[in-house]
Amino acid sequence: MAAALAEARAAPAHGDVPVGAVLVGPDSTVVARAHNERERRQDPTAHAELLALREAAAARGTWRLSGCTLVVTLEPCPMCAGAAVAAQLDVVAFGAPDPKAGALGSLYNLGADPRLNHELTVIDGLRAEECGRLLTEFFAARRA
Repeated sequence: MAAALAEARAAPAHGDVPVGAVLVGPDSTVVARAHNERERRQDPTAHAELLALREAAAARGTWRLSGCTLVVTLEPCPMCAGAAVAAQLDVVAFGAPDPKAGALGSLYNLGADPRLNHELTVIDGLRAEECGRLLTEFFAARRA
């Protein structure tokens, strides 16, 4: 989570919401890391999770990322949770819950839906207070 938090802290420099993601391979090495870049790229899909998944797939030479774990500072939205399922990840671990858009437990639980072709393990609450504080401070500064 420390690496994901470091990524999240880089996002506000270009006006993006501080969310960071790291993809860890089966051997516990970091395969990819990213932070939100929607504002920077003017791309609605440039969420930290998707950018990390794309980088990991390129590095591994396959879209199948089974055996990998995605660590992200904020609970993934439906788009990102769906991508985690499609990538066949084993685990998604996140920090702060997202009561407005969370799709791995808060509003939906795409990781445990037996109707989908893959299920994954979800670990929530990793350094949740620290992850949440980054978001709270970011939005407070924008409203000031």
